[in-house]
Formats: sequence, structure tokens, C-alpha cells
Amino acid sequence: MFKDMLVLELASVLAGPSVGQFFAELGAEVIKIENTQTNGDVTRSWKLASEPADTDTPAYFCAANWGKASLPLNLTDPTELQRLYELAAKADIVIASYKPGDAEKLKVDYKTLQTINPRLIYGHLTGYGPDDNRAGYDAVVQAESGFMYLNGEPGSKPTKMPVALMDVLAAHQLKEGLLVAMLQRAKTGEGQYVEVSLIKSAVSALANQATNWLVAGHNPQRMGSEHPNIVPYGTVYTTLDNKEVVLAIGDDRQFSRLCQVLGHSALSEDPKYKTNYNRVQHRQELNAALRKLIATINQQDLLSQLHQLHVPAGAINTVADVFEMPQAQQMLFQYAGAKPGIKQVAFSIHNTQLPALSPPPAYGSD
Repeated sequence: MFKDMLVLELASVLAGPSVGQFFAELGAEVIKIENTQTNGDVTRSWKLASEPADTDTPAYFCAANWGKASLPLNLTDPTELQRLYELAAKADIVIASYKPGDAEKLKVDYKTLQTINPRLIYGHLTGYGPDDNRAGYDAVVQAESGFMYLNGEPGSKPTKMPVALMDVLAAHQLKEGLLVAMLQRAKTGEGQYVEVSLIKSAVSALANQATNWLVAGHNPQRMGSEHPNIVPYGTVYTTLDNKEVVLAIGDDRQFSRLCQVLGHSALSEDPKYKTNYNRVQHRQELNAALRKLIATINQQDLLSQLHQLHVPAGAINTVADVFEMPQAQQMLFQYAGAKPGIKQVAFSIHNTQLPALSPPPAYGSD
């Protein structure tokens, strides 16, 4: 698909490298430019306690670096900077994650590289946009964008999410921006500067929680896994065999079918629970009733009956459980002699064969 495309990755950690891997999966040649003064991408040092000290491709690094070549350069050295310029002259896309002003100091900013290659598309990830030179760290952006405040049980302290979701969201925004710039270039022949910030990506992703405030004047609070607008949705219940399930009842018909499976159809006819609006008003007592009913059925029996009636429900899986699912197995890279990897491309295009990828590169191996 992008077979003859060259992408230079001047980025580290998760967001930028995720975008680089995305293009690698679609056939582009991706060269990861690694800083010799830091021994490469900082995530090469982010190791679990169980990982060997001498590995430079630990689990975290492997999350976003499949299919790339590693080229260590000291961009403060004029000779090595010239080597980058030679690559930039042939490149289609540059992915960068410098603080505002740092790319200019290193002479690898868009204006500089664009004079070498007018067709170049330059994707720049920042923490807070071009006018704020703070470094962007996912945990801090989670806090500042409201996600930590919203995450957790009522009465508990704000809680960071277990995935660097702000990085993931920003990576998706940058992929979209770069693809739009590629469409523009196909029409005009000209390159483009695409800037994405973690904070704007995070604010955009507040979605209905943002409009609960902007439209309805409701300042969202921590609700655990409950949903402010729908009941029961996201609620976790324990079954007879002491396993957990989550319900995602999106409309009144689904609620009626849930009550049918639970052997208590009268519950769906109760005026307090008949419509979603009423269920939101009587959330606590409805949840108490559902907990008692669900506690009388084994997990798989309950899920099987609900799925037959197209009622949204699922088991609470561990990450190990997730990779027993056939859909998750389809998301794995398999490479002889390497541990499995996880794909960035989660869509499929019929009649298109994506290339096989090499595993994450050792530092300077290419």
C-alpha cells in the first residue's frame, strides 16, 4: 500500500513511534532516528522487574516499534546532521516529538527540512501546542484533561488509567492528520506541517462527558464503571460462580430482554425502570435488584443466554484472558525467534495483503 514510501521517525516513547509502526505495517520503510546521547529511545530502558537488565528491546519498546530500522545519530554533529538531511531529501514523512523550539535548535524543524524537500509532510507531536514549551507526559495530561478526576470509584482518589491513553489518542489524531496531508499533496504536490498536541487530543476525547458539562451544565464526577447517561451500562456484577460480568444496556428493548433472561420480566414493566430516563433516576435501587438476580446464575450460562438475545454483556477479562480470544489472536505479529507483537492497524482492507514485519530493532542494528 505504501511500498515506496520513506518515513523518518524523530520521536520516542509511545505516540510518535505508534504512528511510525502504523506506516510500517502499511508497507512503508520506516527509519527510527535514535539519539546517540541518550542511547536511543528512552523506552529501551523501561523494563519490568522480570525482564533481563541487558535487553534493549524490552516489552514497552516492543509495543510500538515493529518493522523499523534503527539509525543512531548525534544531530548536534554537523556530519551526522548532514546524513539526516540526505535521508530527508528522499523522505515522504517525518514524525517528530520535540518540545516547541527544540527542533529549531537542532535544525530539524519543518521549515529547515522543507527547503531540502518541498514535498515533505512533517508530523509534530507536542504536549500543549506550539506556544507552550512544557514537555508532554501522559500521566500529567490525564490529570489536566479531566480523565484522572473522572476515573475511579465514588469517594476514591483520582486514578490514572493503566494505559498511556493520551499518547494513544494523540497518535490516532496524527495518523489522521498525516493521511489528510497526503491527500492534499496528491492534489497540489506540496508538503505540509501537521501539529498535534496531547492536551487537545485528550480534550477532544472527553466526548459525551464534555457535552454533559457544555450542554447540560452537569460537571461529571467519579462513578466507577457506571455511565452518567445510561443504566445499566458499564456496571459490573458478580455471578453465582463468583465471576464478574459487565452489562451495556443501550435501549429499553435490551433491558426487557435482560429481565426476561433473569426470570423477572415484571422488572422491565415497573414504571421506575421501564425507560432509560427512569432507570437513571433510580440507579441505586435498580442495581441492587440486578445484583441479587445475577448472583443466582453462573457467568457462562448468563452470558450465553444474553448473547442469544443480542443483549450486550461480557466477562471481565485479564490481559492474559484477552489473548485467548480469536479476535486478539488476529492482532498479533508472529516472527520466528521473536516474542509476539501487537498490531497498530486494526482495520482490514479486502484484497490487500499487508507485508510481514521484522521485530523491533536492537539499538543501531540497521
